[in-house]
Amino acid sequence: MNLLFFLTPKSEVVYVEDTDSLRQVLERMEYHTYQAIPMINKFGHYAGTVTEGDLLWFIKDHMPFDMRKAENICIGDVPRKRENLPVSIRASMEDLMSKVVNQNFVPVTDDQDCFIGIITRKDMINFLHRELTKRREKEQDG
Repeated sequence: MNLLFFLTPKSEVVYVEDTDSLRQVLERMEYHTYQAIPMINKFGHYAGTVTEGDLLWFIKDHMPFDMRKAENICIGDVPRKRENLPVSIRASMEDLMSKVVNQNFVPVTDDQDCFIGIITRKDMINFLHRELTKRREKEQDG
């Protein structure tokens, strides 16, 4: 099976750019109620995943929080505690599964390492549930 079957394309994914301000990222994450969001650089390459925890630890360690000051901090400069590792468009299903177990979503890159979308853990679990249900129904009928 091809992992493109599970892909949510970049055009449908909420992401941030590494030059976005801390304030922009906070507001985007709040608006969409996301706990983590993919980050790309100016070339469209996957640059990491920003989490609520990354933002909170950065604010705690670097500034008494002020939304006006947050406008001047590039999100690419905020350290991340954990990386959501991407998979290549050519990755095996085994490689995808090993990552989706530990990540809510897996970023997908093309042959030039450009971000092209994500595969969510929820989509993988839903697929596996449907397949299991089909097998059970087949066994009951046969």
